[in-house]
Amino acid sequence: MRAVFGGVSLLVVLALVLLLVASQLKTAAPVLALPGTAAASTAGSGAVRDQVQQARQQVGDDVAKALEQGAAARKEEADK
Repeated sequence: MRAVFGGVSLLVVLALVLLLVASQLKTAAPVLALPGTAAASTAGSGAVRDQVQQARQQVGDDVAKALEQGAAARKEEADK
C-alpha cells in the first residue's frame, strides 16, 4: 500500500514538473527565436538589437580598459 502511494505521488509530482516546464518553454519560445524569424522581426526588436549592441560595445570597452590597466600595473612592477 505504501509503495502504491509512493508511486502515485511520484507520478503526480512528475506531471506537475512537466506542466511547469511546458509552460516555461511556451513563454520562452519567442525569446529563443533566431534573428531571421518572424518573432525577431517585430516592431520592438530594433530597440532590443540596439541595446544588445550597446551592451557588447560596453563589455568590449571594459575588457580593453582592464587589459590596459593590467599591462600598466605589470610595467610599473617591472620598473621597480
